[in-house]
Formats: sequence, C-alpha cells, structure tokens
Amino acid sequence: MNTTILLFLIQDGITNGAIYALLGLALVLVFAVTRVILIPQGEFVTYGALTYASLASGQMPGTAKLALAMGIVAFVFDLFAGRKALHGRLILRTFLANIVLPGIVLAVTLYFAGQKPPVAISMALSLVIVALIGVSLYRIVFQPLAHTSVLVLLIASVGVHLALQGLGLLFFGAEGQRGPAVLSTAFTLGALRFTGQSITVYGITIAFIVGLWLFFGFTRYGKALRATAVNRLGARLAGIRTSLSGQIAFLLASVIGALSGILIVPITTLYYDSGFLIGLKGFVAAIIGGLVSYPLTAIAALFVGIVEAFSSFYASNYKEVIVFMLLIPVLLLRSLAAPAVEEEKD
Repeated sequence: MNTTILLFLIQDGITNGAIYALLGLALVLVFAVTRVILIPQGEFVTYGALTYASLASGQMPGTAKLALAMGIVAFVFDLFAGRKALHGRLILRTFLANIVLPGIVLAVTLYFAGQKPPVAISMALSLVIVALIGVSLYRIVFQPLAHTSVLVLLIASVGVHLALQGLGLLFFGAEGQRGPAVLSTAFTLGALRFTGQSITVYGITIAFIVGLWLFFGFTRYGKALRATAVNRLGARLAGIRTSLSGQIAFLLASVIGALSGILIVPITTLYYDSGFLIGLKGFVAAIIGGLVSYPLTAIAALFVGIVEAFSSFYASNYKEVIVFMLLIPVLLLRSLAAPAVEEEKD
C-alpha cells in the first residue's frame, strides 16, 4: 500500500459508492411512499444495462415487448377496478397510457434495433422501456396489495424479483454484455486518471440528488409524495391519490435503476442476474440510513463503496462478506436504541 494505490482505491470506492447512492435513494423513496422493500431494484439495473447494451450492438431487447405485455395487463386491471364507473374518457386515457404508449415505444425500438443507434438514443429508449415496466409493475402487483402488511409486500417483492430474473435470462441469455461508454474522453490529475464514464457517474449522481431535492421541495407531486410518506391515511383524507404517489415512486425508482445500470455496463460486464448483488449493496446503504434519511443514505453509500474497494485490495475473496457485515453493528445499535415492546399475552 502506498499513496498512489490509496488514491486509486478511494477513487474506485467513490465511483461505486455513487452508484449505490442512487440505488439506496430509490429504495428509501419506494419504501417511504409504498412500504415496499423493492428487492427487484436490481432487476431495473440489469434491464436498463442490458437493454442499452443490446440496442448499442444492434439487437432487439425483449424488454420492449415485456413493457407492452405488462401495459395490456395493466389496462385490463384498470378496467376491472373501475368497472362500476366506466366512461369513454377514462377508457381512452387508460388505453393511451397502457397500450398506445408502450406500442409506440416498441415500434421505435424495432426501428432502431438493427441500426446500432447513437448512445443518446439507446439511453433514452432504455430508460423509457424500464420506466414503463416499473409503473406497470406497481399497478399490477403492488397497488392491489397497498393496504396489506409489510410482510405480504415483502413476499410479493421476492416473487417479482424471481420472475423478472427469469425473464432476464429469457431476454438476454446467460452470456454477459458490455455497452459503449457515454463519454470517451479522459484526463489525468496527478497520479489519478479520470475516464469520461467515471466523470459521468459523478455528474449524474450529483444532478439526480439535486433534482430529487428540488422535486420534493418545490413541486406539487413531490410534496404529495412527501405527504404520503409521512402519513398515508392523512394524505388520502387530504385528497392526495396515494395510488398515483406509488406509481410516481416506482417510476423514479425504475429510472434510477436503469440509469445506474447504463452507467455500470461500460465499466464491467453484466449478466442477467448481476443486478441483485448490486441492488443489495444499495440496500445496505439504505438500511444504514434507516430507510428514511436521504442524506444519510447517500453518505452511507459512499462509505460502502470505499469499504468494498479496500476489501477488494486486502481480501478480495471476502469483499462481499465484509460489505454485508456492515449491517450487523448497525442493526445491533438500532435494536438497542429502539424502545422495548412487551409481547402480548394470550
């Protein structure tokens, strides 16, 4: 270990930590608004990354077809849920949102799939496709279970994770993929070399954190999400559509997950099941943040990334174990700080 290696490890840890910060913020957002521990967040990462890599290589991603199929199912669910008050305007709006929009995205994806589109178009299509999947996922699976216990929502989340992982294997195969870098420039600063991709990671992470702060602090929908997170029943009594808040939360989480995957896939090879482990590290940061604090989650994510980098240098075989062991002292301290609750007697 010398100063140069130390700086490289810190740089690598900050780069990874920035990705974990995005995922941790998405997990905190979804849990605060919907009480769902979003285990499929890792699938949003792989879907975004592999959709982007597939488009960049001239292949047709199966996720575009999945978005349309899930939209059709969501359309049927909406008709069934509103069967007692159906009218033409509602049916048209639901049809346009659930079938026409994913159909247009599928047609555009088919057009560009064989042409190896530019990076910007591949990114945009990947984000839109995964966003459509995220919103439909909430409406199909979690919205009907919104009033159940956290345990039921967790079981549903595990089931969705397994289903999406199996579909990922079907769409992308068992072989790993890598995508083109968003920026190909690079420069050196002393002993450190900063690639365009790492700069993009830093820039997008900072921009997203600032954007989320502005969204929650100064927009009507952001304030509605905050109200739903604080008191779901009170938000409903105040006229806030909690179902819409859940859809916005899943929309943001899916976009953040897909964007994280797009930032990762030029750096390392990703497989259909790689997102689960990446998402778990974001979950570690979210747990350290108590699943409520956005700033603490971001700081914890940087700490997790740095610990992982140093663990890779000193004990690469145990780096995952070391990262996940960070949960033990945090959970222990939280359990000791929590007030004692007596068990009910029969």
